[in-house]
Amino acid sequence: MTDQSTTVIDVRLFPRPLRHPIVFSLFDQLTPERGLELVSDHDPRPLRYLFDVKRPGSFCWDYLESGPATWRVSIRKALQVPDCKAAVG
Repeated sequence: MTDQSTTVIDVRLFPRPLRHPIVFSLFDQLTPERGLELVSDHDPRPLRYLFDVKRPGSFCWDYLESGPATWRVSIRKALQVPDCKAAVG
């Protein structure tokens, strides 16, 4: 469920080489009360891997929709979400 504290980013609107940098930039700008909802045309597993490598233990990753045509993922900063355990590999 998307609310006012969630920024929705539809990466399908951006060229592939820009998608990951845009998501990381938005994630890094998150304040404690905000989150991201990523919309994609494929399972964003490669992005999840990069989060595991570049931001280990600092994020929560929850699938909201798992294809086949649309994938939606909630990404939040772990330290700022009390009910969220940090994502682990």
